[in-house]
Amino acid sequence: MIDALIIGAGPAGLATSRELRARGIAHVVLERGPTIAHTWENLYDGLVLHTGKHFSALPGMPFPKSTPTFPRRRDFLDYLARYSQHFQVPVTTSAEVTTVEHASGAWRVRVKSGSEFDARSVVVATGIVSNPTVPEFPGRSHFAGAVMHSAAYRNPLPHKTERILVVGAGNSAGEISVELANAGARVTVAVRNGAPVVPRELAGIPIQYFGVALGALPRGVQRGISNAISGASAWTRPSPLPRGVPGPCSAIPLIGFHLVDAIRTGRIRLKPGIREFTADGVRFTDDSGDAFDRVILATGYRAALGFLCGRVQTDPCGFGARHDRVISDDQPNLYFVGHNYDTRGGLRNIAEDARRAARLLAS
Repeated sequence: MIDALIIGAGPAGLATSRELRARGIAHVVLERGPTIAHTWENLYDGLVLHTGKHFSALPGMPFPKSTPTFPRRRDFLDYLARYSQHFQVPVTTSAEVTTVEHASGAWRVRVKSGSEFDARSVVVATGIVSNPTVPEFPGRSHFAGAVMHSAAYRNPLPHKTERILVVGAGNSAGEISVELANAGARVTVAVRNGAPVVPRELAGIPIQYFGVALGALPRGVQRGISNAISGASAWTRPSPLPRGVPGPCSAIPLIGFHLVDAIRTGRIRLKPGIREFTADGVRFTDDSGDAFDRVILATGYRAALGFLCGRVQTDPCGFGARHDRVISDDQPNLYFVGHNYDTRGGLRNIAEDARRAARLLAS
């Protein structure tokens, strides 16, 4: 029996492994894909972190000086590969976890191949981008075009002649919409709720760095300050996006003005939420309708917890119910790393939570 088993070899799993190794805790890391950071390997090519490299590094290893302030997807993947090698992460790839059960004071973890592992503690480090959220829409089965989640999107080249509807107003929706429009696609964005917009930088300083300073405040206060910054920005750079209130789990605003500028200049059309799909397109909540070849659902993700088979409760945003940031409310010796997202940035929270989980495991 091993001391700890980590599920997932993305940023959260790698950071936790480093922290466990530093404390002499024997462990293994299971990754469902054929490589570490499999999910990141398959995100869209043009992805750029909207968090600065100084607060996006994992414990024990900064980004190289040559890395841009806002690392690109390839920069980040190269960094993760170096991180895994440097800290000799004991990862087993192509090991998709199917069930995690607690019995007789220990955990038994089964993988799809049939292998089993016994561990005293389990750390869920699957992140959230491995489990896309696909909402139901009336009439979708009658739509003759293609529907895909943004998780399946890679680059604009296969779509540059298409009429495309992007659903959502998060950072993925903004980046994907703009690069599609730049490639020649006819792009419309459907925004149902509010979309506060903040600059990526203030006076040359990444906006995330201000978020770190505010990170100790309650989420509601953080959201209020974010909205205030968004409102102030609107005076100098008016946004055509609706100013409604985002949902309770939308802690991250739209960072940067790339989408706003594309809408203002007419390169991207703006529509409200979807009422229903039709045979050749979509009807919106304002009763207007348009034809589309493809609909891209940039509708977010939920935490990947299926292998726990309902053994834990979830909070209103779908994360495992927990206390002290990382400890399961429901099961002994079960921890979550990568379940805290706020204005400080997901990667900075991962670094903090990996340290916290390792300290608790060592105590």
